[in-house]
Amino acid sequence: MDAIAAFIFLSSGLFLGWSLGANDAANVFGTAVGSRMIRFSTAAFLCSVFVILGAVIGGAGAAGGLGELGSLNALPGAFTVALSAAMTVFWMTQLGLPVSTSQAVVGAIIGWNLFSGAITDLGVLSKIALTWVACPVLGAIFAAILYRAIAMMINRTKPHLLQLDLYTRWGLILAGIFGSYALGANNIGNVMGVFIPSSPFTEFHLGTMVRVSSTQQLFLLGGIAIAIGVYTYSRGVMMTVGGSLMKLSPIAAFVVVVAHSLVLFVFSSRELQQTFISLGVPPIPLIPVSSSQAVIGAVIGIGLLQGMRGVRQIRWRVLGEIGSGWVSTPAIATLISIILLFIVQNVFNQPVYEEIHFRISEPVLMHLQQKGVPTTEIAPLEGQTLTKPVNFRTALRRVASLTPKQESQVMAAAELYPLHITPEAINKIDSQALTPEQFSAIERLTGQSFNYKWELHQALGVQTTAWQPQPGNENLEDQFLYLEKLFYSASWGRRRSR
Repeated sequence: MDAIAAFIFLSSGLFLGWSLGANDAANVFGTAVGSRMIRFSTAAFLCSVFVILGAVIGGAGAAGGLGELGSLNALPGAFTVALSAAMTVFWMTQLGLPVSTSQAVVGAIIGWNLFSGAITDLGVLSKIALTWVACPVLGAIFAAILYRAIAMMINRTKPHLLQLDLYTRWGLILAGIFGSYALGANNIGNVMGVFIPSSPFTEFHLGTMVRVSSTQQLFLLGGIAIAIGVYTYSRGVMMTVGGSLMKLSPIAAFVVVVAHSLVLFVFSSRELQQTFISLGVPPIPLIPVSSSQAVIGAVIGIGLLQGMRGVRQIRWRVLGEIGSGWVSTPAIATLISIILLFIVQNVFNQPVYEEIHFRISEPVLMHLQQKGVPTTEIAPLEGQTLTKPVNFRTALRRVASLTPKQESQVMAAAELYPLHITPEAINKIDSQALTPEQFSAIERLTGQSFNYKWELHQALGVQTTAWQPQPGNENLEDQFLYLEKLFYSASWGRRRSR
């Protein structure tokens, strides 16, 4: 695919990034600007710089969360899904509502799942929906704790009014910087996450030390789009969040920004997730969450902490309008996604999804037996080739009673993904992406073909332990994905699936 075509398909993601910058990204400085402590120009500059850094450096954590909901395997489909979410966000922004970009993207992905016959994992969807509840609740809790702690500290130290004003102003700036970085790390998955499976970019290296993955290149473009949205269209939403919901003091504005930033950090930090796992605590899902929801939760938390006086200050009508936007956003995005997917595929003749084929064969049955999956009930499907995940799952459930985990294992093992190890494909491998031992193992497989991904994994694992899961092979999954894209042959696959 040439650069112009790739840019055209990515343009909807860039539009979504611009919409997010106009709506969600501004929230990190919205309360500061709304309380007149920081000028809009200063806030926009700092937000733009650090949202880009957060996207490129820390964006990988939360980006994979939406991939579990739907893996968009065709670039025109990813374009359409991003466009559907962007149109939803833009329309809500025009109404002056801080809509959730995360909810718009989720709704658009569900639309693609319905249109393509892919499976929407209800467990993953429930986990995502739970974060929609947890996000404002955590924002309220963090804000209440911080506000009480800062109030106690001020009462004890009794700083001069001018000194307190200076501290607050710098606090808002530092909190906004942290919030911008956290927003970029968390919400870049909303902007470019749908393009990861079908990314037109390839990994490259700068010297021997710096590795720039295709995902990081996507995130850089998305971060720049967010920054442009902050500069060009965010002032109105800043004032909505910063002033319309509840009148905030400078101290309260600082607390809201910090509380919001902590929420985004919690849902995007791999390090924090690993810390919880090491302590035996259930891991925190790394999923893009709504910046707007976190801010509004924090504002409400402060209002509730102040008792009836604070409750009376909350503009409940404005809150009701915002809440109605959150409820309707996923449904609207789903509907728009289905309509646009139909138009792109049938009017513009662009394949919005790549057909997925499944076949139960003797090697698949043996592979499943090794994994401890009972295969007696599955055997009647042997030799059949079925199209679309929904159809295969229906056929599977008609003949077998499996646990959800076993069902997932069968579907992963039976998915036809033709791989052909040609000298031409091997010559395209970036030598710095693999170790010499890994590269030699691939060369020894030259000329071989595989029907399933797991067959390639097993063949390489037999060649060398460098292709086996073990300490030191933390990038193994990414390396397999890299090879699968390189060796995949669509035309060969069509011949094999007949």
